[in-house]
Order: sequence, then structure tokens, then C-alpha cells
Amino acid sequence: MTYIETANWLKERLPQQPEIAIILGTGLSDLAEEFEILKTIPYRDIPGFVQSTAPSHKGNLILANISGKAVLLMQGRFHFYEGYAMSKVVFPTRVMAALGIKSLIVTNAAGSLRTELPPGSVVRITDHINFMGINPLVGENLEALGERFPSMNELYDPEYGQICDEIAQQNKIETFTGIYLAVSGPSLETKAECAAFALWGADLVGMSTVPEVVIARHAGIKVLAYSIVTNYSNLFHSLAHSQEEIRHHAGVASQQLKQVLTGFIAQLA
Repeated sequence: MTYIETANWLKERLPQQPEIAIILGTGLSDLAEEFEILKTIPYRDIPGFVQSTAPSHKGNLILANISGKAVLLMQGRFHFYEGYAMSKVVFPTRVMAALGIKSLIVTNAAGSLRTELPPGSVVRITDHINFMGINPLVGENLEALGERFPSMNELYDPEYGQICDEIAQQNKIETFTGIYLAVSGPSLETKAECAAFALWGADLVGMSTVPEVVIARHAGIKVLAYSIVTNYSNLFHSLAHSQEEIRHHAGVASQQLKQVLTGFIAQLA
């Protein structure tokens, strides 16, 4: 099943044509259910999709009404560490491109590499470092989507970022900006690795987002991305992180993120 065939399959089943999509990361899946849901399709029913096995990733594609616009939401994503080929990880993003998505909002849970970014912080991603050991564009180039050597300059749209910063300020929501570093996982980072990442200029570390963002930019989709800081990296302590801790902080910060994103979507043309 090609991404075009899957897109055509979805077009026959979605009651409206979305131009905006959101990928909901760890601990953020419940956010989808706070909007008016127009259609829910489990991943298992979608040709070409695999199953999300990560904790709290519910595995549904949802069409929702947000600020009067039809928005496609992925209630959980696919990760490289789950054992899927990178082509499977980014398959939904290519489907979005074929569906006509113009704006993609990507969210994730991340560990903080900076003391000034404590758990619960909402951080808008301004750039990234790919330390996953693979680029999702390796292999045959899909000319219908984009060129062989796409630029990654300003891949996180600065205009989108400015709009969201203004919305956050107007609503007295404290947000930060930072650079996200992606690792393959699934083991968490060592103290030495975190120290190295911080020296490189990274503010956050996680196991997702970069593949989808690279594929989206290759296809000409504008990108906005946010991390919810769910824990300090072990650069600052020697305690093990629990999934309960991660989900707790994601849940608390998700309401602030929801307010920013709802306002942002309302302003999109």
C-alpha cells in the first residue's frame, strides 16, 4: 500500500478535507478528546499504518473541529525504537502530504538538558539535532513530494512561532524556546551523553519528532512543534524516570498547550 493509496482511502471516509494536522506525543493523546470529534479511525483499520506500542499512545486517527476548522489528529505516533523501519515511522506524514495538509503541528514529551526548563515547561522547538543515526529521506527520493536535497533552513516556521508566542503572552502562559535533540532510544540517555548534548547546544532530548518534521519539510508542509518537559535528564540527578511521572507532567502542561494551539489554529487562513 502506497501513501497515495492510503490518502485516497482516507479521503473516501473523512467527512471534511483537513489542511491542518497535529501529531500528539506521549501523555498528550487525551487532548484529542477535548475537541468536537467528527470521525475516529483506529490505526489498525488504516491500510499501511502500523500499531503504536508506546505507553499512552491510543492509536487513532481523529478528525476534529478546532476553532471552526477541520483538523486531523494522530492520537499517538510510531517510533523507530518500536522496531519499525523509518519508512513506516514517517508513512503517516507522507499520507498527510497526499491529503493536502498544509500545516503540521508536532508535539512530544521530552527530557530537559537545562535547569531553567523544569518539568511542566512548554517549549516551542526552534531547531533540532538528529542523533538517531538515520535520516528518513535515505533511499529513493519521492519526486512527487519534494526534491532530493531539501533545505532544512528554518524548518520550524518562524512566523507560526511568533503567532504562538503572542497568543501565549496574551493569555499569560509562560512558554520557552529550545533546540530538540532526537535519539533512537529506547534506552534513556546516559549522564555523559546528556552532558555532550548540552555542550552541542541542545536544550531537550527525546525519541521522536525529527523524522516527521524532516518528511513534512521535504513535502513543503509548514511545521510548528512543541515539547512538554516531563522530566529533568539525569544530567541533574541519578533517579530513574517513571512513565507515571512523564504522563503527569504532560497532562498538567497540555492544557496550556491546548490554549495556545487553539488560538493559533483560529488565526490560520
